[in-house]
Amino acid sequence: MSILYDEGQQAIATESRRVLEARTSKDRLLKLLTTTGEVDKPFWDTAVEQGWTGLAIPEEHGGLGLSLAELGLVAQQAGAVIAGAPYLTVGYGASQALVASGVAEAQAAWLPKLAAGEAIGTVAFAEGTAPLPANPKVTFADGKLSGTKPGVTAGITADVAVVLASHQGKPALVLADLAGATRNAIDSYDNTRLYADLVFDGTPATLLVEGEAASALALDLLARMAVVTAHEQTGAAEALLFTARDYALTRKAFGQPIGAFQSVKHRIAELYGFVEIARANCIHAVASEGKDNFLLAAADARISATDAYDTAARDTVQIHGGIGATWEGGLHLHMRRARSLAVEQGNLMFWEDLLVDHLGEAA
Repeated sequence: MSILYDEGQQAIATESRRVLEARTSKDRLLKLLTTTGEVDKPFWDTAVEQGWTGLAIPEEHGGLGLSLAELGLVAQQAGAVIAGAPYLTVGYGASQALVASGVAEAQAAWLPKLAAGEAIGTVAFAEGTAPLPANPKVTFADGKLSGTKPGVTAGITADVAVVLASHQGKPALVLADLAGATRNAIDSYDNTRLYADLVFDGTPATLLVEGEAASALALDLLARMAVVTAHEQTGAAEALLFTARDYALTRKAFGQPIGAFQSVKHRIAELYGFVEIARANCIHAVASEGKDNFLLAAADARISATDAYDTAARDTVQIHGGIGATWEGGLHLHMRRARSLAVEQGNLMFWEDLLVDHLGEAA
């Protein structure tokens, strides 16, 4: 694609925004914060109804055969409404692992279900503070998985997971049916992310890729999911920018709108800069899909979008003053989501180190 969205892509963005704005409820999202293991069902039903679950899955497997660009546009609108389910990102990662593996039996068993929203996929790579452990503690032998993957996004409800494990001393990506795993739910500050520790104790699994190919594919999958997450962060940051702007134009102090004060107007102007830089990097990342520079572009998008969302969440609360800290106001929903997304698919340090290492090698 070019650095501009075509008419079809713009239509996807417009329609997804219209549908999500009509079906999103702040009160429903607030209620979900106090429960563990539940998602915003109207959002997920909408995702299935609109075909978003199969956007980037090839047509021969029941999907729409579109690209990361289209999925990113939907994720951007989902971020704007603080979507109450994490499935689009991790489901995309799981489906792309299956597509890239070439394992026909696994593809036939799961891709049509993932595309139709009949099954939920997730990705379990991280261990401890390592988004991609060099020597995973989870092991795969004789067709079975053993060990624990902590804090897996969508782990409470996912049906299948692509797991990074050790196999005969080498890294491997394996596909595990989570009906044979134990899930220890995590009560977090953002419960709609459905975090859980996945415990494998002889869980049946299928080998997808092993060795250096598994490490390379795992990094590519992480980068792809990071780009989807960057779109979500950018959409949320833009929504906060508009919220802060509108409040600053209507709230008055000392006889004039607070937006007239430099401390407020300059902060909003800075937010605009953060959002536009993040947006540009997201577009560059999806335009680089399949190219040699994709990993660097993904790192750029991830870093700038994380900065944009974190800054927007903090500054919008500050601009709202005491009202910004209230439960009913709902701005804390963005604060929670900003912190959740900042650590999923690798935190800032991981992507900054990756970026510096690659730039150093190039130099």
